Amino acid sequence: MIFCNSIAQESPYKINLDWDHERHSWTAFWISPPEVSVNDYGVFLYRKSFEIEHLPDSFIVYVSADNRYQFFVNGHYITSGPARGSLMYWRYETLNIASYLKQGLNTIAVNVVNFGEYRPAAQFSHQTAFILQSETLGDLINTGISDWKVQKDRSYHARPVTSEMVLNKYYVAGPCDSIAARNHPWGWMDNTYDDENWRNAVIVQKGVGRGYMHGTPWMLVPRTIPLMNEKTIRFPGIARTEGNIESSSFFTGKDPLTIPPNKKVSILLDQSHLTVGYPVLVTSGGDKSLLKITYSEALYDAMGKKGDRNIIEDKTIEGYSDIIVPDGGKKRLFKTTWLRTYRYVQIDIETKEQALVIEDFYSIYNAYPFEQKATFITTNKLLSDIWDVSWRTAQLCAGETYMDCPYWEQLQYLGDTRIQALISLNVTGDDRLMRNAIKQADHSRIPEGLTLSRGPSYIPQIIPSFSLYWVAMVHDYFMYREDDEFIESCLPGIQAVLGWFERRMDKNDMLGGLDWFNFSDWTEGFACGAPSGVDQGNSALVSLNFVYALDRASELFEYFGNQTEADRYKKLADRIRLGVYRNCWDNSRNLLADTPEKKYFSQHTNIFSILTECVKDDTADYLMDEILNNDSLIQTTIYYKFYLFQALKKTGNADKYLPLLGPWKEMLKEGLTTFAEGDYKDRSDCHAWSASPLYDLIATVGGVKPGAPGFKYVIIEPSFGSLKELNISMPHPDGIIQMKLKRNGKKLKAAIELPENLSGEFRWLDNKIILMEGKQNFSL
Repeated sequence: MIFCNSIAQESPYKINLDWDHERHSWTAFWISPPEVSVNDYGVFLYRKSFEIEHLPDSFIVYVSADNRYQFFVNGHYITSGPARGSLMYWRYETLNIASYLKQGLNTIAVNVVNFGEYRPAAQFSHQTAFILQSETLGDLINTGISDWKVQKDRSYHARPVTSEMVLNKYYVAGPCDSIAARNHPWGWMDNTYDDENWRNAVIVQKGVGRGYMHGTPWMLVPRTIPLMNEKTIRFPGIARTEGNIESSSFFTGKDPLTIPPNKKVSILLDQSHLTVGYPVLVTSGGDKSLLKITYSEALYDAMGKKGDRNIIEDKTIEGYSDIIVPDGGKKRLFKTTWLRTYRYVQIDIETKEQALVIEDFYSIYNAYPFEQKATFITTNKLLSDIWDVSWRTAQLCAGETYMDCPYWEQLQYLGDTRIQALISLNVTGDDRLMRNAIKQADHSRIPEGLTLSRGPSYIPQIIPSFSLYWVAMVHDYFMYREDDEFIESCLPGIQAVLGWFERRMDKNDMLGGLDWFNFSDWTEGFACGAPSGVDQGNSALVSLNFVYALDRASELFEYFGNQTEADRYKKLADRIRLGVYRNCWDNSRNLLADTPEKKYFSQHTNIFSILTECVKDDTADYLMDEILNNDSLIQTTIYYKFYLFQALKKTGNADKYLPLLGPWKEMLKEGLTTFAEGDYKDRSDCHAWSASPLYDLIATVGGVKPGAPGFKYVIIEPSFGSLKELNISMPHPDGIIQMKLKRNGKKLKAAIELPENLSGEFRWLDNKIILMEGKQNFSL
């Protein structure tokens, strides 16, 4: 064998041997526990003690694990990770732990959990493993170079979430915990803990980045999103109890609750709103007691219905649950291994011979650190409430990835994600999670060209139209951000996606039958969410979805100088528009049918005929009226109303937006504190696509949108509806766009402030005003 060093010595060419950890070879190795299964469920505790004589100003470590880790320094919790990705793009965190170190003996402790066969669908895994590399002390603490101790925490067992726990509804967000405290090595994170009997971890694989010369299970890449927002949240009170209790305020952390020996007690807690995080229970005593902690979005009546979320009478809790068996010790702290989502939590307690003291019960909120920078100030309480509840919905559906819902799936579906990303841009100005989502979708593409419908996910699912929404999402980013290198890197993937559809064109100049799961909307008029003709061929809706993506792709390719491809996409889009109209327009009903057979007619197809300009001008205006008033059409659910509202804007009917918020109004009446998946299912109480009013109150009512790529120009075209005033601010890459508008009939007073270097135009009725950077006031 010829080694690289010998090549470097003999070759006349200079070869770079300084391989860095982001691209090629790390110094550290992945390490695993010896003599145990590294593929099955397990919680593993890693320790490394070391001496520091002089405290450094900076102490950088690079950390990752499979599946998940929680990282501690000298007993202080630092963070959890790694950020979710795939084996081909396995994330590591860069942490500066200098402020947690002290002179003398220090201990790094890491809790690594492998959920095994029960892992969330969004969790990739190769095997249980951990890696740490230090920039400061080098090999002194690098895994695989220095000795790390490890022990399996035998107090933890998986508690799989059964279909009975979740009322036979689809659930793929991972197991709960069953913890027997007697088997836990209490104090294992402390410097004083004796780990002499712990085993040394074994080397599994060298740590390497993408591009390494040999194959590797984990291709390490740096985390591209910030650490999660973590904070303590507490319950406001007890909703209901069964059995006598000695305290009504133990959840404050100041008034312990004592359960006498041989008693059964049930305590129902109401957080007052839905939230997500890591619940923490602190107990003393209570040896061999049994605690069951159940988490639910809502309570259920005898018919299995949720109803008004604020009403608890004659309702019971249903949901996944943790089991904890204390060992009688003092101040035992139990924290879940993964996120729990809940509004209601019920603690069922059965004590044995020793009284149990609940010292505290709270949760560590955990979500992406979005900051709300947009405002929509109004005297209309309904709109204020919709804004606030939409914002909570968006927050809970964003973690290390966007999530469709935090309770049931925690998956980054592209149909949901496009809406979430637009909310992020318009309300927070933070584009990092959007970039992360775009790239994760691009990396998920199968050899045929399509992206997965959701990713990361080790359970592949393909919804072809979601790949088209990914193309639209890249275009959205293109309009809001000047980031040419990133956008151009997506063009080959866009070509692959569009090529898959182009190869499925048929003689009618429409798409033929499509493979995979052809979901569009969960409306009753579609079979399992799929519109007519999509499986057999000639679906007008999905053909127009294709046109929608082609139009946006042609703009991207033209911008980046590939005029040939841009023109080809334009011609193909025009061909499909004509084919759909020729085959599916019904002269007797003056509507576009879902298929050439003209048996079914949906709002969805006619919405996209407007959005793609398959119909224009007076026909589009007529269709918009039919969409809003013809009840015989297959109706959109909350998800597809996002596109309905886009069609309102395109036809100049945005003033009709506010009266269409009925579904959101009804959810508020039902006591929801986040917006639900839809009115067709009694399932998810928090679903990303239902937060769309956050976008529309800015972009539809406020009428603020990019007027040129990179948001270098702004167009403001407000639609007041019944409102008399609009007071809106929105983040822009250069600052904040602010506007205060007041109308009286056809008269308008405006005060608008644009960030430096931003210009634009204001449109209202037949008026057009040029806007410049800075403050401007005018009347119309």
